[in-house]
Amino acid sequence: MLIAGNWKMYKGPAETAEFCVELRRRDADFEGVDVAVCPPYASLAVAVQVLAGTDIAVAAQNVHWEPEGPFTGEVSAPMLRELGVYGAIVGHSERRQLFGETDEAVAKRARAALDAGLSVIACVGESEEEREAGQMELVLRLQVEAIRDAVGEHERLVLAYEPVWAIGTGKTATPEMAQEAHAFIKGLLDVPVLYGGSVKPDNAAELLGQADVDGALVGGASLDVESFAAICLTATRS
Repeated sequence: MLIAGNWKMYKGPAETAEFCVELRRRDADFEGVDVAVCPPYASLAVAVQVLAGTDIAVAAQNVHWEPEGPFTGEVSAPMLRELGVYGAIVGHSERRQLFGETDEAVAKRARAALDAGLSVIACVGESEEEREAGQMELVLRLQVEAIRDAVGEHERLVLAYEPVWAIGTGKTATPEMAQEAHAFIKGLLDVPVLYGGSVKPDNAAELLGQADVDGALVGGASLDVESFAAICLTATRS
């Protein structure tokens, strides 16, 4: 089971160091669970440094598909490898919605990261409008098949199902809804699937207890070390 904390555009290097020092103290408590933090680019180096020697991984929030080039504001997989980063998120709903990333671009990012030796958490999920229109399976199929066609059932690939309507809204899919979506996704691509969408300490046990839920991509609740640690501890019992 994997619990990954996506910090989005929060926590500069100083705050990241403070958080990681405290998380490091709890490393032994997370036995049997893979734990990762995903700070913003500016804080990756200090997270790698503070968490060195622990089992807690550090991943980036995005990665470009080219190893170098005239791509202002982007970061390549070789650069992340040089920093000592373990992996990268690709295709987060905010990247798709706010920055226009397409299924094709997400697949290219995933392929480049995997080819460079990084692990990948590739995000998929439907909007509220798409769910209400009965298009959940269609949307998930298009997103997952783009990734599948690019990389196949790669051993370092994990998918994250994040219903867009539950990202940062406080809404959460019911455990049954999460299970249904995860089972459908696994029918398309047989890799671990995390749930992401307002995961909190008080709902983690029920969500992580579903048969096809292999962990969580945690957003806001990962910004507080007590909250994030509580979710990681819940995973040890799931």
